[in-house]
Amino acid sequence: MERNVDGYIAENESHPLFHIDGEMEGMSSNFVLDHIGEVLLTLNSNKLSWKVLQAGNKELSPSSCFGINLASNVETEIEISDVYAVEFINWGLIDDSNRPSGGGYRLGPDSKMFRFTVHGYQRSKTQHSQCILAAYTFGHKNLQTCQAWVDRVTSFINMDVRRPKNILVFVHPLSGKGNGCRTWESVAPIFSRAKVKTKVTVTQRAGQAFDVMASIEDVELNSYDGVVSVGGDGFFNEILNGLLRSRHNAALPPAPEEIVHSVANTGTNEIEPEVSNQDQDPLLQCSGHSRSHLSSFRNGVESCNTGQNVTLAFPNEQFRLGIIPAGSTDAIVICTTGTRDPITSALQIVLGKRVCLDIAQVVGWKTTIFSNDAPFVRYAASFAGYGFYGDVIKESENLRWMGPKRYDYAGTKVFLKHRSYEAEVSYLEVSKESEDPTSKNVLDSGTRSFISAKKSERVICRANCRICSESAKTTQIPTNGSNLTQYNNVKTSRWLQSKGRYLSIGAAIISNRNGRAPDGLVADAHLSDGFLHLILIKDCPRSFYLWHLTQLAKKGGNPLNFKFVEHHKTPAFTFTSTGDQSVWNLDGEVLQAHQLSAQVFRGLVSLFASGPEI
Repeated sequence: MERNVDGYIAENESHPLFHIDGEMEGMSSNFVLDHIGEVLLTLNSNKLSWKVLQAGNKELSPSSCFGINLASNVETEIEISDVYAVEFINWGLIDDSNRPSGGGYRLGPDSKMFRFTVHGYQRSKTQHSQCILAAYTFGHKNLQTCQAWVDRVTSFINMDVRRPKNILVFVHPLSGKGNGCRTWESVAPIFSRAKVKTKVTVTQRAGQAFDVMASIEDVELNSYDGVVSVGGDGFFNEILNGLLRSRHNAALPPAPEEIVHSVANTGTNEIEPEVSNQDQDPLLQCSGHSRSHLSSFRNGVESCNTGQNVTLAFPNEQFRLGIIPAGSTDAIVICTTGTRDPITSALQIVLGKRVCLDIAQVVGWKTTIFSNDAPFVRYAASFAGYGFYGDVIKESENLRWMGPKRYDYAGTKVFLKHRSYEAEVSYLEVSKESEDPTSKNVLDSGTRSFISAKKSERVICRANCRICSESAKTTQIPTNGSNLTQYNNVKTSRWLQSKGRYLSIGAAIISNRNGRAPDGLVADAHLSDGFLHLILIKDCPRSFYLWHLTQLAKKGGNPLNFKFVEHHKTPAFTFTSTGDQSVWNLDGEVLQAHQLSAQVFRGLVSLFASGPEI
């Protein structure tokens, strides 16, 4: 190895490009790695790696010192898929002072040379789902050598077509503790380094993001690779509804009276479906019921686009939504990335990660028992809750000045009132073959009378989840006459009814893990399996309900393992209030409905996320 009189690496110390089958496969050169010393840097299409060198151009193991093997905490490689940017930073200082002199040489501290920085991430050693920013600065005396490496690494990065180039960003300045703008400012440099163009809108009023998403032309929306919200679950729900309400065309779920009418005709509490082999797209069907108000509650957009060129339809693999957490609970982010960390979310966005997410379509048929208003459609990505959950969100609306603590205060107040509500719920029961075949029920003979004898073996959703990646199977379920609604992953099914007084009624689309419920409402709920988890909490003594809530707040708890708790895995359900009325909590937003129907669409939207690393 040659050095000049100043101790710098000679300018010709660069290995030629490797060639395999006549194509350029990789390259290798000697560089100085900031804070480490001289390294042999190697690049191929999958990985950037470096080996520390000592005098005489020999490799020096980073885990040895004076012949003694030590555990190394120095990274020696990074996958290209984990690199989000590479920057040429021109002539400047390279600090070699941390390199021990036992190897026989030192270039001297604060040496000057041309430099470039590779930006990527490492996994946290304590929380594997969390990503920690990592930057590696390499120096060389030759400008052309540095520039060639920057260009080559950039070309490998650009080969990943999943990475976004242009995104639309909405920032909620008052989300959570009012940290929306500061959260965006903390991650904006990641987008800038990754050369991702961002059009940022800081909202000034409630509903502004919805109005923009509902009114933006599809041609303009298609110029973006996705839309990112900086805020909480409620703000994401606002953007989701603005996107889907005018663009998602599908048959509506059956209204409650349709289910009741069918049950009355059969004289039983169930409806046996007829399976159709007709190949239809569930997103292009129009309901057989007249539903003349359909266009009005879709904000003037026709339910089925006939004779029109639809430029943005769902599901859509290319167009993705993203969330940078800045809310009070951030359950969707925790379930889709495994952590509540803005840096991790930003990295998964610029790296083009993708996971499919089930979305529930919620149709309110009546606001009150005496109302004749037109039906209205809402969409939810995480949860729809009535009773306790609705009362809490309604109580907390006037306490936003308290920040996240408002939920603790409102929850305590509602719990002490211990109100229950009369309701009728119909749900589509599916066969066990339609559910995950690995799910089993085992008997627990030691339980007491108020604890259920059934326990469900949990299959937790995670990155590259087998259940979520299975191809969806569809079955058409008749609701009334020729009106067909198509549900995913359902083989055989029937409508069942439940009637009584309930402390709460909940429909979990995902597990809803959060700071108050580490395992979520339903620990084994999946991101994209085509099912809702309907949870009916029957009226019970306050102490029993407290026990249920404490199980929710406990890691490894069993909140569904009680006699007064019904848990049904279903693709659709209907609801009718038969007494005093609560409100619905839809992803943290208030919805009033006396009659309501809901159905889930499997993988309707795609998120910039990879799933939790559990």
